[in-house]
Amino acid sequence: MKTSELRQKDAAGLATEIKELQKAHFNMRMQKATQQLTNTAQMKVTRRAIARAKTIQAEQAAAQE
Repeated sequence: MKTSELRQKDAAGLATEIKELQKAHFNMRMQKATQQLTNTAQMKVTRRAIARAKTIQAEQAAAQE
């Protein structure tokens, strides 16, 4: 998801997006451990998407204070 799309979400929307990304990343880690994951580069993409969403969430929390 693009940064501009994440910035349009509210706090609850960001929280659900982070939770979904973390679940997807966990599933990829399990697939990698069982040698079922074919595209390991996708793990990097997901990890960075989680970081991007958490950064925007922290920015929005700081702006509210």
